[in-house]
Amino acid sequence: MNTYDQIRNTIIGTVEFVSPREIRVLLDTEAPANTSLNTGNPQLFPRINGFLLIPNESGAIIGIITWIGIEYSSYPKRKGYKDFDIIDLPYPLRKLSLAPLGILKEINENYEVERGVSVFPSVGDVVIIPTKNQLQAIVQNKDQNARIKIGTSPIAADAPIYVDPDKLFGRHLAILGNTGSGKSCTVAGLIRWSIESASNEIENQDKKVNARFIILDPNGEYSKCFDELGNVKRYAVKIRDDEQVSLLKVPSWMWNSWEWASIAQASARTQRPLLRRALREVKNADISKEADADILFKNFLTSIKISLLNYQKDGAKLSNFPGKQNYGEFLEGITKSLSTFNSISDELSDLKRNLENKLQQILDSKQKDNKGYFPIFSLEEVNPLLEIIKNAEPKIGELKPYEGPDEDSPIFFKNDDFLSHLERLAQEANQQQYLDFFIMRVRSLFTDVRIASVINTQTAEELTLEQWLKNYIGDNDNNPSINIIDLSLVPSEILYLTVAVLARIVFEALHRYKKEFGEVLPTVLVVDEAHNLIKRYETDDENISSQQLCSQIFDKIAKEGRKFGLGLVLASQRPSELSQTVLSQCNTFILHRIVSDRDQEMVRKLVPDAMSNILNELSILPSRKAIILGWALPIPTIVEMNELPEVQRPKSSDPEFWDVWVNNKERNVEWKNICENWQVKPDKNKKANEN
Repeated sequence: MNTYDQIRNTIIGTVEFVSPREIRVLLDTEAPANTSLNTGNPQLFPRINGFLLIPNESGAIIGIITWIGIEYSSYPKRKGYKDFDIIDLPYPLRKLSLAPLGILKEINENYEVERGVSVFPSVGDVVIIPTKNQLQAIVQNKDQNARIKIGTSPIAADAPIYVDPDKLFGRHLAILGNTGSGKSCTVAGLIRWSIESASNEIENQDKKVNARFIILDPNGEYSKCFDELGNVKRYAVKIRDDEQVSLLKVPSWMWNSWEWASIAQASARTQRPLLRRALREVKNADISKEADADILFKNFLTSIKISLLNYQKDGAKLSNFPGKQNYGEFLEGITKSLSTFNSISDELSDLKRNLENKLQQILDSKQKDNKGYFPIFSLEEVNPLLEIIKNAEPKIGELKPYEGPDEDSPIFFKNDDFLSHLERLAQEANQQQYLDFFIMRVRSLFTDVRIASVINTQTAEELTLEQWLKNYIGDNDNNPSINIIDLSLVPSEILYLTVAVLARIVFEALHRYKKEFGEVLPTVLVVDEAHNLIKRYETDDENISSQQLCSQIFDKIAKEGRKFGLGLVLASQRPSELSQTVLSQCNTFILHRIVSDRDQEMVRKLVPDAMSNILNELSILPSRKAIILGWALPIPTIVEMNELPEVQRPKSSDPEFWDVWVNNKERNVEWKNICENWQVKPDKNKKANEN
């Protein structure tokens, strides 16, 4: 049968209205009413979400049915029939509305779908119903890289739906839907189906799938979903002995200065500069072969030397002026800070003693006035101190300005050393009244047992940066690397910070990997319940919170992660609460049932106007069914996702109230162990952390 005969035999109506968003069709009186047989196979017609074709010079415009109804119009005049004598009374005519989706082209006896519509039909053009081959070609992805089967299309004779993993993960994916709509199963399924498809395609049996997935799991749902797939690692805050779960570690030495400032609520003018300096110096001390205390003392001497040289160059600074920040206060601050250095070498102890004696001599020669201000100083109170330091340099080494790792470098340090050094710097700055509460907040982080289990490491060998990257991103073990980060018991005080640091380190590591080797290391970062972690934020406040910092790093990943092989998968039931920057960077959307008007409106803003009518079904989609639109598929498609066996599903099923109520399933109520873990009994907590 030639093309013209096929079109003539499958005509069901004509175009009567055309706009870029909608095409209205008048159905012929002879068009099928329930089932169409003229395509060679029985098809239900007409029905919502069904496809129709409008032939043109480019092939055929694909339209999806969004409305079906009856309108009373003039009696249709049929060719070959004597209808002109009938009284012209209103007659019920069937009509429908189409949303244009793309172009179906026939190439070498095969059909391919092209995105977008460049040539629209005219009024009077014929509309045809697609054949089975055409229908399956519309929903089936002809992309040669579409290798992952994710489900079937119920409106296209259950044709299998395949997606290209490069398009699905490489340009970011958002999986949106209410609780119970199948969202979590889709997340777990995509990971499983991707690894299984890759495994089936590997010809060399000696090699394994080299895939990397990092799952941020706020509710602890995914721990048992991938047991047999490969190298599955689980990290969590441990409350009991469990060999299958490793202790989650995001050490404080991995945090950068902004992350420290957010968790310690450091103010921009006074506390943040001091914090950055403390981080810089304590990290520099740790990588030296010399004792930590000696290096910290030398850093302190360097800062004194630079300050004294500045006073020597500008004698006006030695004059008395209103306020507490004159040269006398500077000398008092040095004296207090020197008293905090005790465990230093003999040579440095002699230097410290000489400085203390000279300082005391200078301060004793000056008397404060009634207001507590020192009188004018001269270079005679500057030069002797500089001479003492310069005379000692041949023995202790030249005191140069800071060189080494900056405050953002992931260099190991002990939390106790950092806190002690921070207190010394606060005394040196003589701003104790502005820093007391700040230091107390930092101390509370280190002393809280719940938090310490996540952020504290005692030695540099306990967890190196290299080992952390191997654990959380993956190693050359020729196995799929699936790392599940259970955030359900992470203390709320550091939840956002933990996620922010983890995401940033992964992003920076992949960035540096590309810079080092000239190619990317494909990695997928999955964020479940993303609306809780990646929230909208305002940027007016100069004091950034850890929640804002968390959202900002995901903004950066969404905008730049693709260049370094980091794909982002967001799963959320409240898209209206998500960062719009992150959501707008997602190129593929899997939409399960969404009931909230506000969330539906947000989703509509993310798709072209011509496709907005397709989303009218969002509120009534059954479980497992989803609308997939975006870069991964040529046209929006309703898909029934593959069903996962119960053992492979996340633990997110509805609670079984009735079976418990009627004792079909027993529940033993025992609160003792829960209370001990909750209240952090030292012996149990220590044992869990050691494991």
